[in-house]
Amino acid sequence: MFAVTASATDPNDPLRGLTLGERPEPKVPDGWTTVTVRAAALNHHDLWTLRGVGISQDRLPIILGCDAAGVDEDGNEVIVHAVIGTPVHGDETLDPKRSLLSEVYDGTFAERVAVPRRNLVPKPAGLSFEHAACLPTAWLTAYRMLFEKSGLEPGSTVLVQGAGGGVATALIMLGRAAGYRVWATSRSEEKRARALELGADQVFEPGARLPERVDAVMETVGQATWAHSLKSLRPGGRIVVCGATSGAVPPADLNRVFFLQLSVVGSTMGTREQLERLARFLEQTGVRPVIDRTLPLDRAREGFEAMQRGDIFGKIVFTLQ
Repeated sequence: MFAVTASATDPNDPLRGLTLGERPEPKVPDGWTTVTVRAAALNHHDLWTLRGVGISQDRLPIILGCDAAGVDEDGNEVIVHAVIGTPVHGDETLDPKRSLLSEVYDGTFAERVAVPRRNLVPKPAGLSFEHAACLPTAWLTAYRMLFEKSGLEPGSTVLVQGAGGGVATALIMLGRAAGYRVWATSRSEEKRARALELGADQVFEPGARLPERVDAVMETVGQATWAHSLKSLRPGGRIVVCGATSGAVPPADLNRVFFLQLSVVGSTMGTREQLERLARFLEQTGVRPVIDRTLPLDRAREGFEAMQRGDIFGKIVFTLQ
């Protein structure tokens, strides 16, 4: 079958290890099944894998891709939950041995992918395969950050750092649909304008003084925006952090944290049940992920190149017939 594979890693030239071509059919352990992939979405995780982050050399070559929607062996249209793990207190993301597809097991950038049966979520009829494929990583992460981890009621003010990325875009759209007041930052004037089109109430340059302090900050950038995130919170406010693309060790500013009684909450992915509720939320509200571009899987390199340049707003989706 045709697949997109990480055959080598290189922190300086990640695309050197990107290989497109034939791979063996997936092996199907007990309790697993196969999904015929109709659409799969690109994530920064895939580029980090090619840089050698989170992958050991003995696992190469490995098929890339966390996100997919397709058809199961019984002909049902499904979304693939990307977290492979044993639920701990009902939550597989708390399993210390959990992994995502493409870390230990082959991923979704292929004609077929093997996954545990419990990882299949029904795809609502109103969602296209392309839109459904955007949900399992970026949109599920945003859903959990906003609706579980933030602790906020609709009407609260939320600051989203770094508009333009998949998670940030999802946060803006989900927050708007749920009745939050959403503010966003971006270095790019074009991306700030796009954030307004998607439903952000106000947009700002990074580090800008805000009209008032916010109830929560959704943090995906890390070191470059951390100080601004802390300073933007009202007393008792909360930062929900799901990533640190600009660096993971900013100055903590603990004096501010304890004096203003701020909370810092980590969030990673989401549960299968949350993915099912997210799909239902989109079906009910009419919200749909922003797709930057759609490419056939045999042109995947173009998508990786665009992500490496930062030349995207929303998701890049690969399709298969």
